Amino acid sequence: MDPETLLRDVQDELAGRHPSTDGRPRIVHLRRLPPRRADLVAVPEDLPALLVGRLELGGVRSLYRHQAEALAQVRAGRHVVVATGTASGKSLCYQLPLLERLVRDDKACALYLAPTKALARDQLAALRGFRLPQVRAAAYDGDTPAREREAIRRTANVVLTNPDMLHVGLLPQHARWADFFHRLELVVVDECHVARGVFGSHVAAILRRLRRVCERYSAGAAAGPRARPPRASAPGRSPGPTFVLATATIANPGGHAANLAGLPVTEITADGSPHPGVVVALWEPPLRDERTGARRSTIAEAGDVLGGLVRRGPATLAFVRSRRGAELIARQARDGVDEPAVMAYRAGLLGEERRAVERGLAEGRVRGVATTDALELGIDVGELDAVVVAGWPGTAASLWQQAGRAGRRGRPATVVFVAADDPLDHYLLDHPDELVGRPLEAAVVDVTNPYVLEPHVECAAWERPVAPDEDSFAPAVLPATLERLGERGRLRARAGRWFPTGRRSPAAGIGIRSAGGQPYAIVEATTGALIGEVDAARAYRTVHTGAIYLHQGRAYRIRRLDLVERVALADPYDGQDFTRPRSDTDIRVVRTTERTAWGRCALHLGRVAVTTRVLGYERRRPGAPRPVEAADLDLPPIDLATQGLWLTLPDEVLTEAGVARARVPGAAHAAEHAAIGLLPLFSMCDRWDVGGVSTARHPDTGVATIFVYDGYPGGAGVTERAFRTGTGHLRATLAAIAGCRCAHGCPSCVQSPKCGNGNYPLDKPGAVALLAAGLADAGP
Repeated sequence: MDPETLLRDVQDELAGRHPSTDGRPRIVHLRRLPPRRADLVAVPEDLPALLVGRLELGGVRSLYRHQAEALAQVRAGRHVVVATGTASGKSLCYQLPLLERLVRDDKACALYLAPTKALARDQLAALRGFRLPQVRAAAYDGDTPAREREAIRRTANVVLTNPDMLHVGLLPQHARWADFFHRLELVVVDECHVARGVFGSHVAAILRRLRRVCERYSAGAAAGPRARPPRASAPGRSPGPTFVLATATIANPGGHAANLAGLPVTEITADGSPHPGVVVALWEPPLRDERTGARRSTIAEAGDVLGGLVRRGPATLAFVRSRRGAELIARQARDGVDEPAVMAYRAGLLGEERRAVERGLAEGRVRGVATTDALELGIDVGELDAVVVAGWPGTAASLWQQAGRAGRRGRPATVVFVAADDPLDHYLLDHPDELVGRPLEAAVVDVTNPYVLEPHVECAAWERPVAPDEDSFAPAVLPATLERLGERGRLRARAGRWFPTGRRSPAAGIGIRSAGGQPYAIVEATTGALIGEVDAARAYRTVHTGAIYLHQGRAYRIRRLDLVERVALADPYDGQDFTRPRSDTDIRVVRTTERTAWGRCALHLGRVAVTTRVLGYERRRPGAPRPVEAADLDLPPIDLATQGLWLTLPDEVLTEAGVARARVPGAAHAAEHAAIGLLPLFSMCDRWDVGGVSTARHPDTGVATIFVYDGYPGGAGVTERAFRTGTGHLRATLAAIAGCRCAHGCPSCVQSPKCGNGNYPLDKPGAVALLAAGLADAGP
């Protein structure tokens, strides 16, 4: 069935089951994107004959131009980043030089890093699929049995792992990996666009530690004369292994790769692969209440779209931002579909559960999967025809990465963007060119963030003593960092270098995926079975005592959250209720670093201290206007030192704009929510990466103030990028609120799903007046 006909068929079915009160169609915009033809070049004649034969057996008789260019650059000894679209054959860009090296000399070694275990194991299967006797590849991660690990260290010449295991399992035990590091020729960093923000800053520090360890063992020096084909020496080439990075299309692939690796990198961005035509539908859930502006939930609507597509044949992925959302979409989509045909896939599932879903997709037994961004990456899950994106995924790069999973075998692709009840999503529905033609964002990492740098410098000292003048990390701040660690007794100086004071590597105590340390285990109280795990940063909000938690479509009620043992004890729960936490946040200005005056108003950037308390929770029933239960919680406060921006609005400006003092709290609160919602248009993040506070009179500014802050210790560069847009961010915020058709404020403009105050008070007209007043003297 033609994609457009298919979509209208699903739309008609849902309109009959869940009509809109205003009669508007669900599909508000439909666009066909043209196909692209391949740019092919011949396979190099000097590749080893055995490798050429294996390529031909796999159907590869020519290369896309970007694949050939990547091979040539790596042969020349240059570090490379390949930034081309989904399904463009990026894997072959690093597989070819890797396999060539090993066929010429099987004593050479390669290290492959992926952001997820699933992707690493998918690439392991791909490498083994070449059936080259010189390639001894093995996955080494948290799922690798202990009895196999020693054999992998002794025999593998390709180790596939993730930054987490490199951080805690390989670098601290480098002596046991000495021969591997000595022979290391190639380091592959796959899907490196995922390594951004705080996680990316950790990865950048880990790669610098890797380079230090490689230098200790003279990596690359062991290879014999057959290890590499004849090549010219790259000017300025640093010693050690060659780095090959692969990324989705982002605005700064070369700069981002260089920041991650700490090395000069050549970028390859011209995509020579073909791509089928794509039909993109912008889909608006139906209006349910014209007075309040309430719409059918995005989760329920996306679940029905997924189910409707699966029933009509196309294998479909539905992407959603939250783990809970993935579970709910899968549950909704199973209506009228055989249960095994639709599954959920997300972080927190056990390893065997994840692999069962991957196998089911690849073999065609599973036809629909609701997933978080865990399946956004290049895992081969068979032939997919359609993708549903439930709400803005955080960045344009992620949107097109997810959309690119459809049509991977040359058939026309169907992509449905189901708008969430969110200011950004409805701004995009009203401005479709912002979605389809929007420039890609830049990925940001900051290895100088002290909350990142200090623990990794301590780890580095344990692996090899650190000199204050070495350039492995950040030379400008390294001496002061070493002094601080020395003052705290973590390091000691001797003969001009810094040594660890502890007997064990500190790596195991440093979480690199979140800001809150080691995760909490979720355990079934009666059987002791491990259900899953949750990041420490999310634990107080999602697995507090009394919380309802979803896992693979099953609901659990948390009996008790043990803060000491970091365990949430759970009981099975049969109801349909869900829980929503109540919280309170205070913010203090620590230091203003920059200020831009807009007449009497001003936008500030600086350091802030945030204290959040999860005070209680509400148990709610779907469709019910009031909570079924409200309970208090006694949890310790969560302190966060980070970066933020804030807009100050003096009393006289608000008075002249007609915003009376009594209306300022609701107006500022509404503007804060919308500003957070629109932030992902300007910075590579999603709204859950940032927080906000608004007040009619803040003690540190003396006037009405709206704060938006990074939700990670030390900051992640999100609010700084928003500050650099000048008025752009707040003008888009004003346009989103003013353009919403509701009268008093709704989830599409000023209500927030993460508000700890139950979205009270909110004043939509006041927010429009407040922002208009703040921007009046700001210029264009």
